[in-house]
Amino acid sequence: MIESRSRWHDLAARSLAGALPTRDEAAAVLAAPAADTLALLDAAYQVRRHHWGQRVLLHVLDNAKAGACPEDCGFCSQSSRHGSPGGEAPMKSVDELVEGARRAVAAQARRYCMVTATRGPSQRDLDTICAAAERIKAEAPIELCASLGLLTAAKAARLRAAGVDRFNHNLETSERYYDQIVSTHRWADRVETVKLARDAGMQTCVGGIVGLGEGQDDLLDLAFALRDLDVDSVPVNFLDARPGTPLAERPQVEPMYALRALCMFRFVHPRTDLRVAGGRELTLRSLQVMALYPANSLFTQGYLTTTGATPAADHQMILDAGFTLELEDGREVAADPVAVADVLAPRKPEPRRLPLA
Repeated sequence: MIESRSRWHDLAARSLAGALPTRDEAAAVLAAPAADTLALLDAAYQVRRHHWGQRVLLHVLDNAKAGACPEDCGFCSQSSRHGSPGGEAPMKSVDELVEGARRAVAAQARRYCMVTATRGPSQRDLDTICAAAERIKAEAPIELCASLGLLTAAKAARLRAAGVDRFNHNLETSERYYDQIVSTHRWADRVETVKLARDAGMQTCVGGIVGLGEGQDDLLDLAFALRDLDVDSVPVNFLDARPGTPLAERPQVEPMYALRALCMFRFVHPRTDLRVAGGRELTLRSLQVMALYPANSLFTQGYLTTTGATPAADHQMILDAGFTLELEDGREVAADPVAVADVLAPRKPEPRRLPLA
């Protein structure tokens, strides 16, 4: 055990000195025995603390347009090509999106991300997102992210001009394995949109999903491809298999492997905003707080088609572990589960929205 601890802490020390891990070293992190996981978390935490301190960034997702997506991503219940009970709802109004941003501010989130289930934004959808972004920026102290599918240079420029700070466009897995997951677009198409978003002046949020049936080499390929793209944020999701999708029978990732994957991403991306994302509650269960040792941010208030931890529960976890929240203006504040629970008390659903099946 002492020898293993030296190995991982040496990796952390070299990372802090500016030496990124080799592929073999990253592979060793994924393949480490379960008994080494705590040592790995401690080593990854040294890197995380150096670049991010005790700060945690909360992010809130808003499913701005749900279901009926023409793409065939095998993990997604919003695809119209699968017989999954994901439901469908029209594009939210500008008022609804602004209200979502207000609730994200109340949850003390750093970022609010508007997401549409689509191949790419139609002109009408883009009009709505941009109008919402302009209003939100005028009144809410929060950073804006959008995830709208494939972009053109003109659409990327318009989003940035409207006030969108960051664009999310996950690569999901390796280029080699990508066509096993989706056939309606190419991995290279995703990379092109990431570059267009960056060229337009937006930060880039690009990650993937662990547990799609990929091999270890695929996960390493993804991590190093993201490093080559020099992305600003890496969300790491864990497959929460949805009924009716081609991956519905995929088993869950083991919690210890999930934590080692997060450690690997931290070593490969020492300075990056590393987020523990979808599936964390289901995959990590009682070990969720351990994810904050390699990762510095998380989604709260649920995901696009699945529920998740409440903001109050996440505030409590952050508070109990001795971390602080970072807000849009860079201030660090203490998590406050009681205040957040009071502000975000459940409300009756808006009658205009169609319920998800």
